[in-house]
Amino acid sequence: MIYREAGQFRTTYRADQRIFPIVQDRVVVAALLLVAFVVVPLFASEYLITALLIQWLILSLATLGLNILTGYAGQFSLGTGGFMAVGAFATYAFRLRAPALPLLLDFALGGLCAAAVGVVFGLPSLRIRGLYLAVSTLAAQFFIEWLLTRVGWFTNYSASGVISAQRMVIAGVPIDTPARRYLLVLSIAAVLALAAKNLVRSRTGRAWMAVRDMDVAAEVIGIPMLRTKLSAFAVSSFYCGVAGALWAYAFLGTVEPQAFDLDRSFLVLTMVIIGGTGSVLGSFLGAGFIVLFPIVLNQFLHGLFGEGLRPGLLPNIQLFVFGSLIIFFLIVEPHGLARLWQIAKEKLRLWPFPH
Repeated sequence: MIYREAGQFRTTYRADQRIFPIVQDRVVVAALLLVAFVVVPLFASEYLITALLIQWLILSLATLGLNILTGYAGQFSLGTGGFMAVGAFATYAFRLRAPALPLLLDFALGGLCAAAVGVVFGLPSLRIRGLYLAVSTLAAQFFIEWLLTRVGWFTNYSASGVISAQRMVIAGVPIDTPARRYLLVLSIAAVLALAAKNLVRSRTGRAWMAVRDMDVAAEVIGIPMLRTKLSAFAVSSFYCGVAGALWAYAFLGTVEPQAFDLDRSFLVLTMVIIGGTGSVLGSFLGAGFIVLFPIVLNQFLHGLFGEGLRPGLLPNIQLFVFGSLIIFFLIVEPHGLARLWQIAKEKLRLWPFPH
């Protein structure tokens, strides 16, 4: 009875094109943002902020980047970890060699460097697709990791290959507490999520979806393949690069190239599949599920077996469950958690007469 749009008339095109056309949606989103920006920094524990929320927001950004490329543009990629590494190490290079630049500009430049690399490795998408494109982006993953490991300039000639993130300061305010790091990551994630939501509803986003659905027909009606596909790789890699920079500076504090290995790329791809392809909300739902699920599974298994659980068994159980979930969602609900949430909203709007 509460979640109804009856009587909410939209009399202009601008009102009809709102991201949240229903008043209840706008109220809920405003309440969530208020809780996230005000309540959480004041009352959440340091563990909750550092270990869960910051990690979730950063992985959501990386998942959103891959979702733009795979879910909206239909271009498959296994190089997400490599593009995250480019963003992290490029930001470190800018902070080290141009310390006068603002921190947020360094993050943006790191994302732009990742976008440039993404465009280069996206060029094969003009001639190949599907599994062959996945192999091409897989080569990008291995090449980037090898380059960052072998060329000492990227790590400031560190013997171990590990870089330590410089001190973060914005407008004279040091970002040195968990709450401030959380607010920084939350602000960037909120702005980029809003930008992605508007971008996929624009002419560029519609061109991506046309190429995804049938690239031959899209080219026939005049959509340029070169600009459309490469713009998808650029935007996707930019998001992944910013996520990698935040991973190094706001989450870990130190990072090495192996932190963005192939396992990271597969983990982000799992988040896209479980959260839902072609959905901004699904990127956040999938990342949240993957971050929380190992903790819940760990507590459940320890409560079930106690001290009888072998230490090396838990990671294998997690991998088995993740693989089973991927198969389940691909068969039962290919559009993931975002689709389940959409169905629940539709039933709530029609209650007490859901179909």
